[in-house]
Amino acid sequence: MYNPDQILSNNSGSKVPPLEGFREAYILHLADTTLILSQRNSEWCGHGPVLEQDIAITNISLDLLGQSRNFYQYAAQLINDSNRVGGEVTEDKLAYLRKEREFKNLLLVEQQNGDWGQTILRQYLFSQYQYLLFEKLQQSSDEQLAAIAAKSLKETKYHVRWSSEWVIRLGDGTEESHSRMQQAITELWPYTGEMFEPADYEIAFGIDLLSIKNSWDEKVKNIFDEAMLPIPPLGGGGAVFMQSGGKEGRHTEQLGYIITELQYMQRTYPDSEW
Repeated sequence: MYNPDQILSNNSGSKVPPLEGFREAYILHLADTTLILSQRNSEWCGHGPVLEQDIAITNISLDLLGQSRNFYQYAAQLINDSNRVGGEVTEDKLAYLRKEREFKNLLLVEQQNGDWGQTILRQYLFSQYQYLLFEKLQQSSDEQLAAIAAKSLKETKYHVRWSSEWVIRLGDGTEESHSRMQQAITELWPYTGEMFEPADYEIAFGIDLLSIKNSWDEKVKNIFDEAMLPIPPLGGGGAVFMQSGGKEGRHTEQLGYIITELQYMQRTYPDSEW
């Protein structure tokens, strides 16, 4: 079975792959991240607090799924064109036949939904990052990647607006909603630092995460200020320790449960089609 880690090292084990290897790994990172968040959000289908928001979070799940399909299709094309693996690689194989250590998604997106406030905050923190990233990627010299990013920007802009409005509503709402949002920050903030820690394939691809981080910090602070929510300390006493490893395939135990549910049908009934 195709192992994407194979494209990151040569036979000696040293990380000196061609640019195409890093390109495939980066595209898989983008695909995995959107797929896992889509799967997480879909757990709310039929369980949202009100019908309108149940539909909204489900539609966001579908948007993210569409993005992941575009990325997986492009990754499969690159892998097949490289002739580095035996047999044809497809988007389904990349999504359904890889193990959790082969996934390169951000740790943030695999975290449990918790209550509505925690789900909303997770969506906002990621969507704000994703929007800024796609703004950069639409200028990429990789025309296919630039096209996917440009196509995804409009829906991602909606994700930011929808989730940020909820963060403000809950943060500056009742005493109960404010308390829950503070707890959500405690749970999720340690996973935000990984977004801006570049993996080898991001460095090789030329992704400027520092400029994205500066913009993200400013926009998140503005929303948190309006929501009357505190930004956790970034240095000195009480600073939050940031978790990382998802980009390299080191995940929390949560991903195993997600993958089990996501891949059940394909692994139980191989090559099944609707």
